[in-house]
Amino acid sequence: MMIQTTRRKLMGCALATGLAFGLPFTGAAQAQQTMKLASATINDVQHEWQKEFQKEIESRVGDALNVEIYPASQLGAIPRMSEGVLLGTIEAFTTPTSFVTNVDPRFQAFDVPGLFMDADEVDAVIHDDEFRDYMETLFLDKGVRIIGAIFNSPTQILSREPVTTLDGFKGLKVRTFASPLQMEPMSAIGVNPTPLALSEVTPQLQAGGIDGMLAGIPILTAFKFYDTAKHVTNINMNQIVSVTLVNEAWFQSQSDEVKAAIIEAGRAAEKTVFSWGVANVERAEKAWLENGGEVHMLPEDQQAQLQETFVNVANEVIADQPDVVAVKDRIVAKLEEVRAR
Repeated sequence: MMIQTTRRKLMGCALATGLAFGLPFTGAAQAQQTMKLASATINDVQHEWQKEFQKEIESRVGDALNVEIYPASQLGAIPRMSEGVLLGTIEAFTTPTSFVTNVDPRFQAFDVPGLFMDADEVDAVIHDDEFRDYMETLFLDKGVRIIGAIFNSPTQILSREPVTTLDGFKGLKVRTFASPLQMEPMSAIGVNPTPLALSEVTPQLQAGGIDGMLAGIPILTAFKFYDTAKHVTNINMNQIVSVTLVNEAWFQSQSDEVKAAIIEAGRAAEKTVFSWGVANVERAEKAWLENGGEVHMLPEDQQAQLQETFVNVANEVIADQPDVVAVKDRIVAKLEEVRAR
């Protein structure tokens, strides 16, 4: 298995005896805590954040917390990992916000089309100290805490055949995230949205079960989708934000030193990784082209029409969800501050 770990030590006989007789965890037992950190992807900005987080933890608390990284869906498909972090069977899970809207609809606020114009705006908002404090504890009522927030990439559309006009989207069966803010805008332009696990996409593309997928180009390149479908259309639907969620009950069971280290390590890693993630989008597009893939743009007027449709549909989707609108408004307020500087 592709497990990366800060340090491994076997628990001693004293701990085994304590477990056998139901004695409380203290001292050495506390020092052997393990944090499983899962994701569906590999060799992307999510994976890079996890590796940086692991280093930051080790530099702060040594082997008091043993961080194990499980990329590429090693701990199950995305719904299973999402359930795992809620139940505490997986301590932490890194994912785009779109994949955890079933955990809490308020995650939709980060996926609204047209909200963030580029990576710098994502960075300026989610790494603003005041907003970051708000974001970290926003979902505690669902039993999860955000310990990492990173710019991932713009959302593009992969297709087996080139799409260079709005009419080209009509009738396509496209894998989307299981989020209304991806599914409804796609439906509005004539696409048949089809949520699927990432591991199912290539077989479905090869068999003709789907015609394409929504994703950031780093994922398309990392998983070599150019061997199956060579066309990407730059729709710039939204800027994907990825978060790392930790099970709050597990987090609270840690010592004060470890809890502080987790918070500090998460924030340090996300700031370190931002520039890596921006550069990775450029590297991924270059690699896509070098491996025979093609990148297309819609005519300027049609791109503007596409963006207008996305924004209008998104506003309709969340209009009757005041909790989602409240988070979106908080983001917009911070964006207005950023743009006024």
